[in-house]
Formats: sequence, structure tokens, C-alpha cells
Amino acid sequence: MTDLSEHAPRYAAVALRNLATEFPYAPQHLVRDGEDRATPRELHPAFHTSFDWHSCVHMHWLLVRVLTRWPDELDTGLVRSTLDKNLTEPALATEADYLRGDPSFERPYGWAWAMVLAAALATSTDPGAARWSAAMVPLREAVEELTLAWLRKSPLPDRYGVHSNGAFALSLLIDAASALGREELLATCRAAARIWFAGEKDYPASWEPNAHDFLSPALTEADLMRRVLPEPDFPGWLDAFLPGLASGTAANLLEPAEVRDAADGHQGHLYGLNLSRSWQLARLADALPAADPRVPLLRASAIRQRDAALPRVVSGSFVHDHWLATYAFLALGGTLV
Repeated sequence: MTDLSEHAPRYAAVALRNLATEFPYAPQHLVRDGEDRATPRELHPAFHTSFDWHSCVHMHWLLVRVLTRWPDELDTGLVRSTLDKNLTEPALATEADYLRGDPSFERPYGWAWAMVLAAALATSTDPGAARWSAAMVPLREAVEELTLAWLRKSPLPDRYGVHSNGAFALSLLIDAASALGREELLATCRAAARIWFAGEKDYPASWEPNAHDFLSPALTEADLMRRVLPEPDFPGWLDAFLPGLASGTAANLLEPAEVRDAADGHQGHLYGLNLSRSWQLARLADALPAADPRVPLLRASAIRQRDAALPRVVSGSFVHDHWLATYAFLALGGTLV
């Protein structure tokens, strides 16, 4: 079963379960004194479930995307009541204040997903979307303000294949800013991508993957640059950046990563790596000329890596279920906005 429309209702059900699961929760809260004993719900009235802040944000995004595309397959009353309960003006204003009070919190991964959620709400045709989108404005404004300040002072990227990855955040921010018409943010993200990555050559693909990557630094960077470079320039940039794609010397990027201990949450990131690779490889293939010899290799790899991970997406284990469905949705052809 590889049709997104067949999987999407199951993923929405996972999202609903996650959004009703308050504990366990992994806060990244900076405790400033002994009197600071706030609960996750008090700190994050919108995003205090799904194990952590960023997963809660993109579980809301997943629910909105499925609601927008397949409302007839869902209990829309339950979905809308869940979104009504969480995406309120007071709750999201509190989230915005929290980000401004701790400007390194969830930078950049959570910020980028918050912008993507704002874009998904702004472009949704669901009857409730306008209400939720209006409530998101304070948080969107806070993220935009913080992102602009961060990028203007950041001469170097973070390349790790986890939440701190700069290329992944820029990719999401570019898609969200484009959908929302946030021209200053869009231009700033594009400029940062060029400064960080436009001159890159001979990436050491044999070094991947790391032990708990859920993103491929190589493919994430390439996926960003397909968004930024003029269409005729991208194939040549990719030649220089990953010269082994056509010859097979970057084969480790094209084969699924192995998980030996599925109970290990960090090692389980590799399931997400296979899914994010699948999504990015398919989009890279779309960005190349049809006759490019890399296209069939990328498409075949995208299918292998997707199929290797899909059985783990709804596993019954919260360590995986709290986040993997987001990347499965994208690997199956879903879009951010």
C-alpha cells in the first residue's frame, strides 16, 4: 500500500493520538531559578503533547494537511475540536512570548515547522482554517522576527543530520514564506542559502549516515539548493557537490540505513532518515532534466528507502509514532503546503 490517500487517514489517527498524549514529554525549558516548576501545559498551552514541542507542531501540521485533502476520510468533528482546543489566540500568543523570551529555543527546526504550520493553515480550504490561521499570527510573527535576526548574524551553517541542520530549516522556511507571501523572510533565507552552500564541491558522501541522523546532510543541502538556484544551474551544481551520484560512489546515500535496535529512540531516527531521504530524492529527481542519468537511480532509491521504513511508521511504539508519520506523509508524495 503506497498510495498516500490510503495511508493519510491512519496518519491522521496517529496525529490525534499524539495530540492527546501529554506524557511522557521532553521539555527543553531553561530553568532560571528554584521557583520555576511550571508544567509543559503551563509553558506551552498549544504544544505540550506529542513528546516534544517540535513534534507537537508538526503533528498539528499533519492533521491540517490531511483534513484539507481528505476530509471525507476523517472524523472531522474530532479533528476540528482538537484544533479548536489547541490553536487559540491566547495559547499561541503565550507560545510567541515564550520564543521571544528564550530566542534559542527550538532554533531552527521548531521555528521552521511553526512557519510551515502557519502556511498550511493559511492555504487550507477547511471551514475552520481561517480561525486557526488568524490565531497563529502572533507565533508566525515571532518566528519570522527571530529567524531574520538569526540569519543576519549567522555566517556558517550547522550540517548535522538532526534538528539543528540549517539547510533543512531554510528549505521549510522558503516554502512557508513563499506560500505566505513573506517576501523579506523569503529573500533572507535565499541569501543565506547562497552564502552557506552555493560554492560547495565534493561533499564527502561516504561519511554518512551518522549514528542517529534523521536527515541526510548531503541530500538536505541539495534539496535546499534546488529551491534556490535557477533551474538551468542546478544540475551542474549537483554535479560538483555530489559527483558520485551518477557513478555510484555515493551509493551509501542511496541504500536504506539499517536499524538494529528498534527500541532505541536515537537509533530509530534512521527510520526517519530513510523517509526524509526518500522524499528528498524524489524531489531532486523532479528538479533534473528527464534524460539525466541520475533520475532513474534517484527514483529507484526513493522507493527502496520509503518501503524500508513505512512498516515502522505506525508501530504502536510512542518513541517512533510521535513523529515518523510526518516524514512518511512527505515520502509518499505529500507536500509541505
